[in-house]
Amino acid sequence: MNIGRTKTSAFLLNFHHFLGQYSSIHSISPSQTLQDSIKAAVESKSYKKLPDLFPSLQEACHNPNLFLFLSTFPLNLRTQVVDEILQSLISIRPRSKSQFVHGSLLFYTLQSPSPFPLSLPVLQRILHSGCVPSPQTHFLLSSAWLKQRSQAKSVANILMDMQSIGYKPDSNICNYLISSLCSIGELAEAFQVLKGMGGAGCIPDLESYGTLIHAATAVRRTDKAVELLKEMVVKVKLMPRQGTITNVVAALRTNREVRRAVEIIELLERDSHDVGFESYELLVEGCLECREYILAGKVTMGMTDRGFIPYIKVRQEVVEGLAGIGEVELASAVRRRFVELGS
Repeated sequence: MNIGRTKTSAFLLNFHHFLGQYSSIHSISPSQTLQDSIKAAVESKSYKKLPDLFPSLQEACHNPNLFLFLSTFPLNLRTQVVDEILQSLISIRPRSKSQFVHGSLLFYTLQSPSPFPLSLPVLQRILHSGCVPSPQTHFLLSSAWLKQRSQAKSVANILMDMQSIGYKPDSNICNYLISSLCSIGELAEAFQVLKGMGGAGCIPDLESYGTLIHAATAVRRTDKAVELLKEMVVKVKLMPRQGTITNVVAALRTNREVRRAVEIIELLERDSHDVGFESYELLVEGCLECREYILAGKVTMGMTDRGFIPYIKVRQEVVEGLAGIGEVELASAVRRRFVELGS
């Protein structure tokens, strides 16, 4: 009797173990089920059902990618399907509802063996919808771009390839590309993108120059920052944002290039561009740090001409510095100006 019970228990134990192994082997993972649903929607051209299949951004960026099955399609069919998906989702409201579909599609195209030009229309659709691509996009886009450029293709040619599939490059695409390259320290390539925008029919704007100037000043490449600022003001006739001017002046101050910073301020003033209080204040402080007291006095006078009054500590240092080097007349003129302005 005991032997029978033991055999029965052993049989049941082995049977349950077998069932567990069978279930493990033959179970369908949630991601596989989701991918099958996406594939079925694509094959039936029910593209508008796709947004309802993506529960989260985590699923949208799942690895392996949920659109990986597209790699089994011939290139022309794959391009057609991606185009049809993009066009079908344009009417979906709110636009943010489609962002996970777009995000997954972008991850797939950027990681495919031939990411261009197909990934650019997907990125363009994300940007036009007002959504922000996933942070990983910067790295994936930059890596794919640099690989393509290593094959001796020009910036304009890569961008213009979009037209072969019915899309046109714009400043949104170029600016995001510039930002991506700057984010991984590829400033030289970002400069090339800026130069190549015209050849692709895209006009550089405040965002294009501002992103590059900010990246250049962040690593104290003041020569390039000044070059870009002069180009946008003199050649392109753009009015730089206050933040852009401040970044350049701050970088020049850090490098103790205050005379060059004065030249930049004078250039902007000649072209009737507004220079904010913060830029002036940084410049005066930079002059004081370099013991350029005469220059500090002149910048202060120009600052007050525009209704800006330095902080009290800076005012005192300017007057005392001028007096200390024997520039009594200029010190008196600066002091009188402060009195006139009631400071």
